[in-house]
Amino acid sequence: MMNKILYALVGLAISASLVSCSGGGHPADISYTDFVDPFIGTDGHGHVFLGANVPFGMVQLGPSQSVKGWDWCSGYHYSDSTLLGFSHTHLSGTGIGDLGDVLLMPATDRHNDISAFSHDREECRPGYYKVYLDDSRITAELTATARTGFHRYTFPADADTAYIRLNLLYGIGWDSPVESHIEFENDCTISGYRYSTGWARNQKVYFTAEFSRPIIAHEGDNNVAVLAFDSSPAPLTVKVGLSAVSVENAHRNLTEETAGRDFDMIAEAADKAWNAELSKIKIDTDNEADRQKFYTALYHTMFAPAIFCDVNGDYRGADENIHTTGGNFTNYTIFSLWDTYRAAHPLSTIIHDDMQADYADTFINIYRQQGKLPVWHLHGNETDCMIGNPGVIVLGDLLSKGFVADSLAAYEAMKASCMLDERSLYALKQYGYVPFDAENCEESVAKGLEYAIADNAVARAAASLGQENDKHYFEERAKSYRHYFDPTLKFMRGKSTTGIFRNEDYSPFATSHRADDYCEGNGWQYVWLVPHAPHGLIDLFGSEELFIGKLDSLFTVDGSMGDDASPDISGLIGQYAHGNEPSHHTVYLYNYAGRPHKAAPILRRIMNDLYTTDKTGLCGNEDVGQMSAWFVMSSIGLYQVEPTGGRFVFGSPLFKSATINVGNRKALHVNAVNNSPENIYIQSVTLNGEPYGKSYIDFAQIKNGGVLEFVMGSSPAPDYGRAPESRP
Repeated sequence: MMNKILYALVGLAISASLVSCSGGGHPADISYTDFVDPFIGTDGHGHVFLGANVPFGMVQLGPSQSVKGWDWCSGYHYSDSTLLGFSHTHLSGTGIGDLGDVLLMPATDRHNDISAFSHDREECRPGYYKVYLDDSRITAELTATARTGFHRYTFPADADTAYIRLNLLYGIGWDSPVESHIEFENDCTISGYRYSTGWARNQKVYFTAEFSRPIIAHEGDNNVAVLAFDSSPAPLTVKVGLSAVSVENAHRNLTEETAGRDFDMIAEAADKAWNAELSKIKIDTDNEADRQKFYTALYHTMFAPAIFCDVNGDYRGADENIHTTGGNFTNYTIFSLWDTYRAAHPLSTIIHDDMQADYADTFINIYRQQGKLPVWHLHGNETDCMIGNPGVIVLGDLLSKGFVADSLAAYEAMKASCMLDERSLYALKQYGYVPFDAENCEESVAKGLEYAIADNAVARAAASLGQENDKHYFEERAKSYRHYFDPTLKFMRGKSTTGIFRNEDYSPFATSHRADDYCEGNGWQYVWLVPHAPHGLIDLFGSEELFIGKLDSLFTVDGSMGDDASPDISGLIGQYAHGNEPSHHTVYLYNYAGRPHKAAPILRRIMNDLYTTDKTGLCGNEDVGQMSAWFVMSSIGLYQVEPTGGRFVFGSPLFKSATINVGNRKALHVNAVNNSPENIYIQSVTLNGEPYGKSYIDFAQIKNGGVLEFVMGSSPAPDYGRAPESRP
């Protein structure tokens, strides 16, 4: 009884601490933004955005370079030493480049459109960016609100004239301009638009730019204009409001978000906004590198989804028409769902509960506008990038966790999206699986496994709504993974329309990028992609021992993937590929087989070796927050393996403790007693002072708050997580 009272008091104290802080929810003497290094992931293949933004802001204002290859997908790569200017929209961590809209470049020569720079004179922190342009000797500073970018340029004292080049031709990667226009409204204001095609096939950006002193001359056309200003020792500032709807809305966004506030005030507000979000998880660790990795990762998870509506609620829909939220929700974009359904969205359901209903409304409206839930949505455009029905998975998870107000509308959208004929779904309906020799059924195994995960989400939703016929139908489709399993070789393999496996000389190592039965992976990586039914997968192996033996081998086997392997298959431990998302749940499958101790050393190795504090930092693309979300969740000691339903599996917590603001003035305190680099194994667990015999925790228990305590040790505990009733 005394333990219960003590833990109840601790829980109350934690919850009270969440509302007794200054500065938007963080202690006045702690700046969580100081723990963030925005340069992590800007080198190597991380493709991380660098620049100034606020959490989930439409505007992501940062330096842009000439795109020299795949590693410039965000518009910036640390290896480069020149800048073309500063553009207002960017992607972070994608494998395809787009955006880069409305590029500004200050100069002292009207012909200058590029400058060298040095990292020694470059700074970045959440909400603020600064760089010295070597060629023009201009200091450029950037900050932002949700819909407005704010520039401050300090010109050299001997400059005769200050110039700013506005470039509407520039775009990143696939992006190409279609039409643009520049309007000079008065001597301090210009406006216009930029239409482009690329990954987003029909993107429209409207802008209004206000300058702090008059334009004295200008030259150029509707694509590129050079503006001249009198030289002055005072910095020249530019505020650029964006909208996907109209110039008028861009101006309204700018006015409402920046009126009466100067550059420093906007930068301070951005820092405050980031601190409020970063403080939602407070960790206790003596390892400063781990602290930096954690808060940088948490920071990276909040670039997207990005706000995609104006201050008055207007937004451009997936049907290209203008809609309004009516003040009832916030519309979002940049949904990299094939990646983010695995960890980024589950993390968001824990710490951003106030945003989940908006995501659900956004999804349902996208369905109504384009006839299906989003696959990979970008600025109002469906890109259909990657495979499966990941929007169904995310909406199903939100429905199961109680975030969806209109459950029937959500269910309609989920079911309809899974009953289409596009993207090989016709073959799934006809054969019960996706055959490799049916029309348009490339990557058949990967497609089929992903569809099975989405079908499971529909089956669960149908069950909750009493739709019995649909429940049984989609439960069977969710089991379609069984068709691909070769019981002899024990790999998932392509199967023909006549039920024959593809070839006899099958190699589980070999892979050809987007040209075989897998998607950015091989047989070793895809045999585990049944996160919605781990016990069903174990049954296919014939015994837990055979399953565990195969899983053990994954982390040790070595073989050639061939010359055509996808560059996304990276971060290898044996054939486990942490650099790409289909592998992200795999280590945690040990819990389902009653061997959670086997996961611990692998999880620590991934967290210690594949996430670093150097500029490379990541072992693969950041993928719009997913790579970082895996680290955030795993370092706390929790991971949602089953994409719909909310069971979070225990791993090997990296910190002494983590206090998580779970919303509704509640907190979950995750304590790891005796934790150390050697003590990586969970020995026992208590929840609110009571013995807790499971190796997982439900979402509802997390959201109730309290104290979850792990006792750690240097060797596996003989009984922890072994018994069938203790497993997820």
